[in-house]
Amino acid sequence: MTYQPPAGARDLLPLEVAQKAWINDRLQQIFRQHGYSRIVTSTLEWLDTLTAGGAIKPSTVIQLKDNLEGTLGLRPEMTASIARAAVTRMAGNIYPQRLCYRANVFRNPPKNYDGGQLEFYQAGVELLFAGGIIADAEILLLLANCLQDLGIPDWQILLGDAGLTRSLLSVFPPNIRKQVRYCLANLDRITLENWDLEPDLKARALMLFELRGTPETVLKKVTTLDLDPTAEATVINLQSLIDLLNRSSKNPLPITLDLSLLQTFDYYTGIVFEAVSFHDNQCYLLGQGGRYDRLLGLYHPQQESSPGVGFSLNIEDLHSALITTTRLPQQTPASDWLVVADTAEAQVAAFCHAETLRNSNPEIRVELDLGARDPEAIREYARTCRIKNIAWIKLDGTYCVENISY
Repeated sequence: MTYQPPAGARDLLPLEVAQKAWINDRLQQIFRQHGYSRIVTSTLEWLDTLTAGGAIKPSTVIQLKDNLEGTLGLRPEMTASIARAAVTRMAGNIYPQRLCYRANVFRNPPKNYDGGQLEFYQAGVELLFAGGIIADAEILLLLANCLQDLGIPDWQILLGDAGLTRSLLSVFPPNIRKQVRYCLANLDRITLENWDLEPDLKARALMLFELRGTPETVLKKVTTLDLDPTAEATVINLQSLIDLLNRSSKNPLPITLDLSLLQTFDYYTGIVFEAVSFHDNQCYLLGQGGRYDRLLGLYHPQQESSPGVGFSLNIEDLHSALITTTRLPQQTPASDWLVVADTAEAQVAAFCHAETLRNSNPEIRVELDLGARDPEAIREYARTCRIKNIAWIKLDGTYCVENISY
């Protein structure tokens, strides 16, 4: 029998681990520079916590066996868990709260996707208890800073607004609205074109697909529509946000305004966005996020609502977008020293010398030779593994150093 990981799961080998650690480490450094502190939440949550308010569908959650207190689930994303922790465990903190994370998440694949990926790796931020366009701008500029620092090629941000899109969909009767929303979310224009709708409704539905382009062009189109006062205010806020972003960045951000953009998790109330890269004839979904001003209230003991905004970056897609560049490490880190006992009796002295080297510098990498090889085989191993130095240890603890060229 050949043992393999379960369908939808995979192993990460050392080089891929090193490359993804490089991505994660750079992201965490940027988050810290912007004042974000790392939070670690439970991998397991009560299913009721994950699905509170209908934001996350139970079918997306990998559920575990019931116990006496209820059903558990593996977190399918991080925002709900962080929101729960913030309002139940951190209520006394000074607001706003800037939190960041690096974590694995788990999701059931859609129906008919047997073997689809189950485990994903993310890094992201949540800016809690802060509303308004300044907080939105901070998050979008932080996202842009991450993509620039990593060296992601040909990236852009697709920006929408969940509240405005819901307003544009409100003209459709409820039984039609759900289908139109589904077509928008899946970019399925063909179904709408072939749907037997009243001409005015079909024209309105198809028009929603056209609300995508430069911010100036899209906002100009939207202002020609019959909008309610809330939608009009949202359009004004979007214009102010775009202006603030452009003035606050050295170069104009590559933003496409897309009012057909709908996120998978349906708890967003304001801006929603995706970071994408079109590179080597591939499209990579690098990250996503948005504003959620009602989510925290679901977990508050008195149901008090508070604003929040954040994003998650998909480590696998970042890695795929960078794999053909020169940015990622091309080899796993090599050891600095190989410590070799001259004789079996000198093994204790070799252990002691290896520990002395490690204590001299916490960054140093020291291997101990395990015996059963002649000196030339040891040198060949060092050359193959790119080990810089060999320390040959004698019984009395003295040693000689051999520098290895390769």
